Amino acid sequence: MSEKKHTPTEINLHQKSRVLEIAFDDGARFQLPCEYLRVYSPSAEVRGHAPGQEKLETGKETVNITAIEPVGQYAVSIFFDDGHDTGIYAWDTLYDLGVNQERYWREYLDRLEAAGYKRQAH
Repeated sequence: MSEKKHTPTEINLHQKSRVLEIAFDDGARFQLPCEYLRVYSPSAEVRGHAPGQEKLETGKETVNITAIEPVGQYAVSIFFDDGHDTGIYAWDTLYDLGVNQERYWREYLDRLEAAGYKRQAH
């Protein structure tokens, strides 16, 4: 059984609103806030090298994207203004972040709350 690979047809960064808008070949379109992309970076620095090693990212409420560069035909590197630049976002990762945005964001907010962290209004 093979999974369908999702390919973006459009990627637009809206720096003023800190949102990455991405459309895919199946018609799906997502608006992914920079903070969300930063705290769910696929980098080992954030995800760890094994289950249970994930790092809870805090203080990223106003993070922005400074650059996006293609990685072959399958991904982009996203450069954030807090210096984070090691995550390679494969198309399927971005699609997954879009499809599951509500659930993943709720899980992140729950983890922040459990850690006693209060998000800053921006």
